[in-house]
Amino acid sequence: MEIRRYRPSDDIDDVSRVYALSWKFGYRGIVPQDYLDGISCDRWSPFLIKDSGRLWLAVEGEEIVGATTFRGVQEGPLDGWGEIISIYLLPRYFRKGVGTELLKRAIEELLSMGHRRVFLWVLRENLRARGFYESNGFTCSGDVKVESIGGSNLEEIRYVRSL
Repeated sequence: MEIRRYRPSDDIDDVSRVYALSWKFGYRGIVPQDYLDGISCDRWSPFLIKDSGRLWLAVEGEEIVGATTFRGVQEGPLDGWGEIISIYLLPRYFRKGVGTELLKRAIEELLSMGHRRVFLWVLRENLRARGFYESNGFTCSGDVKVESIGGSNLEEIRYVRSL
């Protein structure tokens, strides 16, 4: 398994496919099923290509099996914090250490950018992800925001960690 930066020779649609399949599996029972069923494999391609400088991949052989994106926050109450925007894996790679390796790489990069605190948002009902982040040193801050996804208002909670 190789964890590396996105390269221009990588197919951004393959990365987007990882996001789509991860959503369809990981958010089943949380996000409305008709919304999940309607997600196309290239749904995230335009967003990912814009942020490709902060996109790291988990690659097994020639296959992209996971991805993470992150950024530094430049304004507002969390100015100076790092943010983990996403970590998604193909479902068959859940619970095999790949997510942990992607998280470690994102944290290393945020540290190299000078960030000493990091946060992320996770759906309140996504107990699998919450357990993952808690096992990697994150704690719930108590901050909540509501996102409309597929016509449902879903709560996201902020997790934080000092580096």
